Amino acid sequence: MPMSTMLEMFMRFAAPAIALSALLLTVSSVSYGKRQRDDVIDPRSVAMTATAMQDVNAGQLERAIDGLETSLLIDPRNRAAYVGLAIVARKQDLPGKAIRLYREALLIDPNDLGALSGQGEAMVQKGALTKAKENLARIERLCGATCAERQKLAAAITKGAPAPKPMMVEAVTPKPMAETAPSTTPVPAPAPK
Repeated sequence: MPMSTMLEMFMRFAAPAIALSALLLTVSSVSYGKRQRDDVIDPRSVAMTATAMQDVNAGQLERAIDGLETSLLIDPRNRAAYVGLAIVARKQDLPGKAIRLYREALLIDPNDLGALSGQGEAMVQKGALTKAKENLARIERLCGATCAERQKLAAAITKGAPAPKPMMVEAVTPKPMAETAPSTTPVPAPAPK
């Protein structure tokens, strides 16, 4: 085979061969570096969340918060831990914090019916009925009119925002002021000039 023919074949196939090898190298390195599937949550985080939710049900909120925050440190994709923290915030009468925590869960799964319903209930608790109705409409689009989450949120919206709690004011008894007795010491008169 003449040299010119070999050179022509090399030039014709060199660029596609280089491109193909670069593509194969990239694909193989991506699959090699992947640790686990994105939808698999660390089992330690799941177990810790389950234990923390038992603490929530038992009324041990501070202990539950510690467990839920630790489970998020183990695996920040644990949506159930965000929902658990939001439930605790609602129990502590912190609806704004609960709304933000439900939003974190919805960033992981925008179609989580429990998080949508819980966020809507927190919005009702805060007095944001219009926003709660938006969540209700979204739930209806996802699961229809018969799912439990829709019925629960609809009942909360119908009930409306709770009345503001009256603030307790303590009666303050004024302390008697010490009376100053008139001075018995004579004040010297100014000296004449």
